[in-house]
Amino acid sequence: MRGALIYSRSFFELPLTKASMGNRDVSAAWEYHNATKHTYWSVRGGHGLDWPNQPLPFKIYKDVESRPLPRDGSPITVGLLEALGTPPSSLDNQSVPDVGLLARILYFSAGITKRMPYTGGEIFFRAAACTGALYHIDLYLVCGDLPGLDAGVYHFGPHDFGLVQLRKGDYRRALVEASGEEPAVAEAPVTVVLADTHWRNAWKYGARAYRHAFWDSGTLLANMLAAASGAGVPARVVTSFVDGEVHRLLGLEAEKESVIALVPLGRVPGQVVGETPSIEPLNLSTEPLSPKMIEYPAIYDLHGSSSFETAEEVRNLRDGTPERESSEEAAELIRLPRGGEGLGDRTLEDTIVRRGSTRAFAHEPITLEQLSAALDYATRGIHADFLPSYGSSLNRLFLIVNAVEGLAPGAYLYHRERHALEMLKEGDFRREAGYLGLEQNIPADASVNVYMLTDLNRVLAAFGNRGYRMAELESGIIGGRLYLVAYGTGFGASGLTFYDDEVIEFFGPRAEGLSVMFLVALGRSVKRKKAGQA
Repeated sequence: MRGALIYSRSFFELPLTKASMGNRDVSAAWEYHNATKHTYWSVRGGHGLDWPNQPLPFKIYKDVESRPLPRDGSPITVGLLEALGTPPSSLDNQSVPDVGLLARILYFSAGITKRMPYTGGEIFFRAAACTGALYHIDLYLVCGDLPGLDAGVYHFGPHDFGLVQLRKGDYRRALVEASGEEPAVAEAPVTVVLADTHWRNAWKYGARAYRHAFWDSGTLLANMLAAASGAGVPARVVTSFVDGEVHRLLGLEAEKESVIALVPLGRVPGQVVGETPSIEPLNLSTEPLSPKMIEYPAIYDLHGSSSFETAEEVRNLRDGTPERESSEEAAELIRLPRGGEGLGDRTLEDTIVRRGSTRAFAHEPITLEQLSAALDYATRGIHADFLPSYGSSLNRLFLIVNAVEGLAPGAYLYHRERHALEMLKEGDFRREAGYLGLEQNIPADASVNVYMLTDLNRVLAAFGNRGYRMAELESGIIGGRLYLVAYGTGFGASGLTFYDDEVIEFFGPRAEGLSVMFLVALGRSVKRKKAGQA
């Protein structure tokens, strides 16, 4: 029977605990995080892939007409580094994107940029990297009347590059209220909503797929924020909202889909959004994802335990945003060059179209200037509701350097505010890097491995269970920017998973008490031989 729901009991499905524990009982986040850590034995648990049951990579509505988006809009011509380095304050102006610009932002965030034929069909590659190329993040629009697009609630379909209108009318007030009157949402002519379809990723990764929901939303957001910046459109990441209200507005399926973030685009200062029309159930059918679905209750448990029921909870949480964590004093720092001059003038759009995920690295060094640009532009700042200021961060970057010109191999800590590296220990750690990255060649062969670590105790104390979402999402955005700088300046990148506790142990006392969020390997890709070459 297509669409049937079955259960699996293994490492990949964790014990179900009470979802009613509440956001402030952070035992839910810790239980999930600890139980989904990779260990030597967990990755040998025998979780096979049921290929005939692989989920459909698109959400396709039945019996609802899709409106094609224009493909001939004006290109975003700014250079990659300019798009990444422009602070939000310089975009603090009135901006109403038309349907052509909106289409361009959607394409370079989640559109299909490459197609690869294979026996039996085609593989579709998207604008942003995604774990397992499973593409489980969907985009929705909630807008007022825009040039070329009527007010409504829409779903973006990458498969046909079109919009399906789910509701007619202006429903922006529902998001304003759900976000606790977040000013960026209140002033936005359009807000993009990111939602995760759990099974599309859990088919391969089990309960750990909830981490991936934020990694993969983050890489997508790195593209979206850069595209909006390059087009001069203000944008902000909003992670605090009444989950059920947004869920109901979009007509998502209970315990199958979850809202990840809101991204208000554009700004109309002083605009007054009218009352929301009645939000009736949509009852729209979609194509089944696969013949049968396996449910992983741990995903729904943590999502429920980190969800908000009232706008007051949202406002109270926002008031608890932690202050910037000052850099620790270090005995000796290696200052890095700033600016990125001389690294090429590739545009943002060209970079995204060229971007891939490197599957084999050559044992060739990248330059110190390339590493410097990657660290600098990846951490310049995120305009987000969980950060007190542009430039603050919940994550710290630890590095294993294998091959960088002018930099001794070893383990390092990046000091963001000083744009400098602190050597933690010197040596050739290629073997260790390979082991930490689940015993793969990719991290062993890479020039640099960048680990994003957070003080989860501090984050959960400030935000409750919701903080787990925030720290993971920020790590994904940083990782997505590392991807962009790599492909924009002449080398490659690959997002990876890891042995959690062993990473902390490797980095020694400086990582004590921290938790690993994400890993990105950087380096020069192995050049593939052309057909006919010896």
